[in-house]
Amino acid sequence: MILSRATPLLISIALLANLCTTVAGKKLTRVKPVQTYKNKDDLNIIVNSVGPFNNPVEKYRFYSLPFCHVHDDTDGFKPDDKRNKGAIPHKQRLGEHLAGDHRESSPYAVQFKENIENRVLCKVKLNQGQLKQFKDSIMNSYYFEMYVHDLAMWGYVGDIVDEDLMGETGAAKTYLFPHHHFKFGVNKDKVVTATISTDVSKKVDITNVNEPKEVEFTYSVEFHEEKLEWKDRLTQYNESRFVPSTFEIHWLSIINSFVLVLLLTAFLAVILMRVLKNDFSKYMELDEESMEEEESGWKLIHGDVFRFPAKSCLFCASVGTGTQLLVANFFILLLALTGMISMTRRGSILASTVVIYCLTSVIGGYVSTNLYLQMNGKAWARCVLLTGVLFPLPVVTVFSWANSIAILHGSTSALPFGVIFTMAALYIFICAPLTLVGGVLAKNFGSKDMKAPTRTTRVAREIPTEVPWYKGRVPQMFIAGFLPFSAIYIELHYIFASMWGHQVYTLFGILFFAFILLVIVTSSITVSLLYFQLSREDHRWWWISFANGGMIGFFIYAYSFYFYFHRSGMNGLLQTSFYFGYMGIISFATFLMLGSAGFRLSLVFVKYIYGSIKCE
Repeated sequence: MILSRATPLLISIALLANLCTTVAGKKLTRVKPVQTYKNKDDLNIIVNSVGPFNNPVEKYRFYSLPFCHVHDDTDGFKPDDKRNKGAIPHKQRLGEHLAGDHRESSPYAVQFKENIENRVLCKVKLNQGQLKQFKDSIMNSYYFEMYVHDLAMWGYVGDIVDEDLMGETGAAKTYLFPHHHFKFGVNKDKVVTATISTDVSKKVDITNVNEPKEVEFTYSVEFHEEKLEWKDRLTQYNESRFVPSTFEIHWLSIINSFVLVLLLTAFLAVILMRVLKNDFSKYMELDEESMEEEESGWKLIHGDVFRFPAKSCLFCASVGTGTQLLVANFFILLLALTGMISMTRRGSILASTVVIYCLTSVIGGYVSTNLYLQMNGKAWARCVLLTGVLFPLPVVTVFSWANSIAILHGSTSALPFGVIFTMAALYIFICAPLTLVGGVLAKNFGSKDMKAPTRTTRVAREIPTEVPWYKGRVPQMFIAGFLPFSAIYIELHYIFASMWGHQVYTLFGILFFAFILLVIVTSSITVSLLYFQLSREDHRWWWISFANGGMIGFFIYAYSFYFYFHRSGMNGLLQTSFYFGYMGIISFATFLMLGSAGFRLSLVFVKYIYGSIKCE
């Protein structure tokens, strides 16, 4: 009944969003990747963007540079005025907007399996302003991006010759590449590979921009038979010269890290179980006379260990939001692994992330409210509200800043109003109501009993202050973050190279395995550190176990600085704002996600050890 009522609402939202994202003028329909062709069928080449190679987020319209908009009638070829016309926008999905795409038609006239040796696209006389545009773009290492279906093609706008380390000198020459050579691999009736290259022999010197210059833009097309299956078409990017080819060490490094972490986790588990076994034996063998003696160790604080933490509402909201992110991340990786989400289109993954986060909001609302009620909380509605804004509010803050910078720069990374409206509608009509539904379900049907095995005393026990420095909170938090971080360090490099570079990430099987191992390692180390904390008679474990579990988020954010300054060439206000802003969001999400995982296992551990001994 609820779904049937919600369906018309969702359809209305989708239609309204589609209207809002449509600009004036006609938009071309999408071409499905699985489209089959017959000989001499038109093959559409779609242009997407241009921008600095080192700043992948800094994207601009392809036609922000004075490229050809129409195909000239030359060499005995008569172009179609409708088909061979550029700058006509294509319809885009939500994810493509989120990825900063701006796909438009191009004037290239390409037909399936029809080779073209050389054809003039257009002859234009570039004025001083247009020449300066091209020269500035070449100086900033601009590259362009084109598509055939979902097959991306990249190439440089031009090049600088005789440039020294300090930049352009008087002897340096700036060259424009006006010729593009398209090479398509064909398997039967489908296009499975697509690349573009430039002919250096046809480069045009545009060093002097003070005088107009006539430039002839040309192109050539080559088709060849390819044995690559359509389903494996995206593997070509692993060997592309345009992206770093370092996958040969990927498997070996990952396996090495996994083995080391598994051995470390097993070592900690064995030691912890042996220590616990000795503790249980010691406490069980105490007779009535010895019970009168003063207790020591973690048993001494049995009357305080279930004393609820300060700011319990915020704590419960953090656990609920982290659990929601954990479940959402699991489903995203699972769907990517099974092929239900495209692994190569960043837009597809981004859109799926938004939708899955909204749909899992009921989990966040339920978990946070249920835990809050178990802590004898009264203002459960406040807890639901805090859960609903704890993660979206920082996202909106970062987005507002980054999107404003993108608008000022005229970048296509700035989301249009229609997409912003769609995102707001998803939150207002799906995310927020589902969070409330989760809270109501927890209030009416959830267990309100913490099921603590010991009774909590009225007066809190004093916590010892004299502890060795290595048992202090800061060193242990460092250990809690460093060990899990070492498990994913190698994988993290490839993820960053994919997120903030031009590498296409396809090894979601390894990523899924790394994610599961990360959760296990983080939870195990959190429990180990919790035991040492309880052994020194410190019963304030709630927030500490959560923070220990989430400490890897701080390490990831620290690594982002290292990657930015030492592993990438990113620069500029726009790229920096997007990079550090959204890396902060990712690190915060990791903190909540793994913090909740660490706390959950810690709670099970505390209940187990105190339920296994006899306490007065």
